[in-house]
Amino acid sequence: MSFAHPWWLAGAALVVALAVGYVLAQRRTRRHTLRFANLDLLDRVAPKRPGRWRHLPPALLLVGLIGLTVAVAGPTAEAREPRNRATVMLAIDVSLSMEATDVAPNRLDAAKEAAKQFVDDLTPGVNLGVVSFAGIATVLVPPTTDRAAAKQAIDSLTLDQRTATGEAVISSLQTIEAFAKTVAPVSQDDAGGAGVPARIVLMTDGKRTVGRTEQDAAERAAQAKVPVSVIAFGTDHGYITVEGEQVDVPLDTEAMQQIAQISGGDFHTAATSEELKSVYSQLGEQIGYETKQQDVSRPWLIAGTVLVLLGAAAGLVIVQRIP
Repeated sequence: MSFAHPWWLAGAALVVALAVGYVLAQRRTRRHTLRFANLDLLDRVAPKRPGRWRHLPPALLLVGLIGLTVAVAGPTAEAREPRNRATVMLAIDVSLSMEATDVAPNRLDAAKEAAKQFVDDLTPGVNLGVVSFAGIATVLVPPTTDRAAAKQAIDSLTLDQRTATGEAVISSLQTIEAFAKTVAPVSQDDAGGAGVPARIVLMTDGKRTVGRTEQDAAERAAQAKVPVSVIAFGTDHGYITVEGEQVDVPLDTEAMQQIAQISGGDFHTAATSEELKSVYSQLGEQIGYETKQQDVSRPWLIAGTVLVLLGAAAGLVIVQRIP
């Protein structure tokens, strides 16, 4: 917990001073009382005190004042809030290498299942688009909150030749830019969609074979302030069969890391279907929610006020006066 106005906590020193003053006053009263030589006369003259219960009202008041002091200092705590205006483009590699069976039943089918789970778990208010890429990049679904459309597009993915990784990133950026122009800004900072957060999630298993380079695409993403989360999916011993011949299709993590690093995103690896689902789950939490400092002064204010009122009431009941 942190405080928006921490200097108000100095008021706690005054409360402590009041507590010390109360203790000293009680001792002083006791010393003055014991100056009477005739204790029998003292018992008849001095009023009966309610014993230790007489300390309850000031104690409640002091604790209540501490609570009110904390409330005035503006306590805040971290809270997770769902993003309702974020845009996410999910780019999925459908090159022939995705036919490799090093991930059961094969890379593409495992990727489909994990991607659909990602769609289901993503915060409902996030606008999600889907891009498939092989020799070219194709926008299957523009950003929308319609999850059924995204899942239907993922189910329809089919294999094709070549891998245009850079084109997938650039097509995603163009789609985000076009969508941002259709979103009504909620503030001056959001004009043109600039204040609306966006992210590209790129799932691929191999290096680019055609189209613009990964570096060019990553630099454009960095300029647009759209980070790319890259998932390298598969193993180094994957292979496919082409015209009866075995063709190795290992991961090219160096190029993928370059995209993530230049764009300001993050890089993940997944060698199994379970690992891929775990990565998607992490990204869903990261993309779908944001951490904000939330005001938590209300409980302190309520508790402090209640204790002060209880202290005043206890004073009237126990010692017939408000402390």
